[in-house]
Amino acid sequence: MTPFTSYSSSTLRHLTGGITVSPILPFQSQEAAVSRLNENRGRISLSGAQSKYSVRIKDGKFTLTEEGEQGTFILKPMLSDFAFKADSPANEHLTMQIASKVFQIETATSALCFFENGDPAYITRRYDVAADGSKIQQEDFASLSGITAQNYGRDYKYTALSYQDIGLMIKKYLPAWRVEMVKFFDLILFNFLFSNGDAHLKNFSVLMNPDGDYRLSPAYDLIDTHIHLPDDSIFALQKGLFADGRAFPLGVGNKTFLDFGLCLELPEKVVRKELDRFCADYPALESMIQESYLSDEAKELFYQHYRTRLVSFLRC
Repeated sequence: MTPFTSYSSSTLRHLTGGITVSPILPFQSQEAAVSRLNENRGRISLSGAQSKYSVRIKDGKFTLTEEGEQGTFILKPMLSDFAFKADSPANEHLTMQIASKVFQIETATSALCFFENGDPAYITRRYDVAADGSKIQQEDFASLSGITAQNYGRDYKYTALSYQDIGLMIKKYLPAWRVEMVKFFDLILFNFLFSNGDAHLKNFSVLMNPDGDYRLSPAYDLIDTHIHLPDDSIFALQKGLFADGRAFPLGVGNKTFLDFGLCLELPEKVVRKELDRFCADYPALESMIQESYLSDEAKELFYQHYRTRLVSFLRC
């Protein structure tokens, strides 16, 4: 992977609001930055097993925040373990780009960046920080449901609820729930098609609007997890799509998601329209994979995983 040395004007417009910033981080390598990164890590409250660090722009560079500073970006270096660890930043960036550009899912703005030795990292703009630096209230669905490790055990994010249960909370807490439910349905379809095995309770959240109402947050942490941790699971949540935890001995596909959409109280016409949209042929998708910063082997796996899920989607 050859690092690029500048961002396009389009990337800067979306990522930084037009502020020029270098994609090269002010550290020689990920390893050289570990102690400094770990100091910073203690000042950011974010869920997830992958390391995440608070970052702001200073003197044209992404800089780790100091005590008392408000970060406006989140930096995620490559995985320290698992298969294809060097591909993890490109994997997440590609998956987020496909969600946004191909399937019109609202996502957190993101880009790739690099340590001075070429080690890749993933950077994303915080949508919960306003232009004036103030925090916008955000609540994930583990918090909304009162589910914690203390009352549901260590794996509470994965074992406590189903995706249908999240849908019930969307109906309960979001005034425009019919609009937001379509967005949620689309995101579940996307996570299935692109093998995101980490779509747990804390990776769905709501964000406060200026009028005080809530809406779904832009999608974040979208990644083909099976590249790095191959497993046979279909969904991140142990109970799967439905609150009754039903199994699918013949496979998960179009009919399964039709039933799921109806359980979310979406009109059948809307559900079928979204199903048709997600199973359509998108020539740009394969081009995006081939032009990504994934290694050749990871590109092949990413495409294979997508095609396998799509075939299941069309067959069942």
